[in-house]
Amino acid sequence: MSTHPGRPNRSLFGRGSWPEVRRVGDILRTETVGGVLLLAAAILALAWANSPWGDAYRELGATRLGPAALHLDLSLGQWAADGLLAIFFFVAGLELKREFVAGDLRDPRRAALPVAAAIGGMTVPALIYVGFNAGPDGDLAGWAIPTATDIAFALAVLGVISTHLPAAMRTFLLTLAVVDDLIAILIIALFYTGSLQPIPLVLALLPLALFGYLVRRRVRSWWLLLPLAALTWGLVHASGIHATVAGVLLAFTVPVIRRAEGPGPGLAEHFEHRFRPLSAGIAVPVFAFFAAGVSVGGAGGLGTTLTDPVALGVAVGLVAGKAIGVSGATWLVQRFTRARLAEGLSWWDVVGLALLAGVGFTVSLLIGELAFGSGTERDEHTKIGVLLGSLAAALLATVVLRARNRHYQRVREIEERDTDADGVPDAYEEVPDRQD
Repeated sequence: MSTHPGRPNRSLFGRGSWPEVRRVGDILRTETVGGVLLLAAAILALAWANSPWGDAYRELGATRLGPAALHLDLSLGQWAADGLLAIFFFVAGLELKREFVAGDLRDPRRAALPVAAAIGGMTVPALIYVGFNAGPDGDLAGWAIPTATDIAFALAVLGVISTHLPAAMRTFLLTLAVVDDLIAILIIALFYTGSLQPIPLVLALLPLALFGYLVRRRVRSWWLLLPLAALTWGLVHASGIHATVAGVLLAFTVPVIRRAEGPGPGLAEHFEHRFRPLSAGIAVPVFAFFAAGVSVGGAGGLGTTLTDPVALGVAVGLVAGKAIGVSGATWLVQRFTRARLAEGLSWWDVVGLALLAGVGFTVSLLIGELAFGSGTERDEHTKIGVLLGSLAAALLATVVLRARNRHYQRVREIEERDTDADGVPDAYEEVPDRQD
C-alpha cells in the first residue's frame, strides 16, 4: 500500500504509455534483426581469420581506398570504424535527443533509474579494469573498453533464447543503452582524441550550422544534406577528434517535435526511421566483420592472452562490473527514493538485465582500437576479452532470464490483452505506473 493516501505508489520499471511502448517495440525489432546480422558477421570474421586463408582476411581489412590529398586514404577497416560507425552514432544521437526532448529522459523522476544504472554500469567496470591493470604489466589506456553495452548484440541474445521480456524491462534496456551511448560518445571525444587540429574543427562548424539551418526549415533533400554531412564528417576527421562524433553533432541539430503544419512525424523520427535499418543492417555488421576477426592462436596463443591483465580486465569488467554496477545503482535508486519495483518484477529480473548489459561489442571494440591501435598485440587481446566477456555475460543472462520466462509470458499476455479491440491494450487504458 502507498504510505501517502490518495497518491499512487512510486515504482521502478513502470510500464509507461502505449505510444512509447509501441515506439520502443518498433526500434527493438529493427535492432534485433541487426543484432543477428552482427553475430553472423562476427562469426564469419572469426572463422575466416582463424582459417588457412586468414592472411587474405587481414589483407582485405588493410586495403586502402580514398584520396590521399585529403588524408582520407584509409583502410577498409578504418572506413568501417570511422565512416560507417558515424551512421550508427547519428542514429544514436537522434535517439538521445528524442529521449531528452520528448521521451522518458525529460522527466527527472523517470530518468533517474536509467541514468543511475548507466553511470553505475560505466564506473564499476572501469574500476575493475583499473584494478587488473594498475601493476607494471597492465595498460590503463583501455579503462573505458568494458563500459559499453551493445543493444543490438543484447537483443540478438534475447531473440536466440526466445524470452518474452515485459514492456517495462524492454523500455529500460533501450533507455539504458541510450544513456550508455551518450557516455561512450563523451568518453571518445574527451579521452581518445589525438592531436587536436583547431582549424579543421572550426571549419566543420560551417557545414554543420548550414545542415542545422536546413533541417530546422524541414528540408529533407538528400542532395543538399548529404554533402554537408560528408563535409562535416571529413573536417571533424581532419581535426583529430574521432569522426563518429560528427554523426552525433549532426543528429543534435535535427528537430524532434512534430511539425506544426499537418500530420506526420517530426524530422528526427523521420531520419531515425530511414537510417536505423542502414545502421543496424549494414554499418554495424560491416564494422563487426572487420573488427572481430582476431586470430585466437596468435599473439602468443590463447593462454598468453588470458593472462594479460588487459584481456582479464575487459572480460571481468563486462561480466561482473556491469552486473554489479547496474543492479547496485538500481538498488541505490530504490533505497534513496523509497520507490518499489513494479508489480510482477523481482530483483532477479534486475540482475538478469544487468548481466545482459554486459554484452559489449561494437563500441568496446572501437574504444579498444582507439586505445591501443588497430592490429597491435594489446588490441588483439582486447578483442578476445570483449568476445569472451560478452559470451559469458550472455550465457549468465540466459540462465537468469530463461528461468523467469514463464512469468514473463504471463505478464506479456496481460499487457497485450485488448478486450474492446480498439487497438490499445487494456493495461494502457488504465492509469500508467509512476516511476521515480
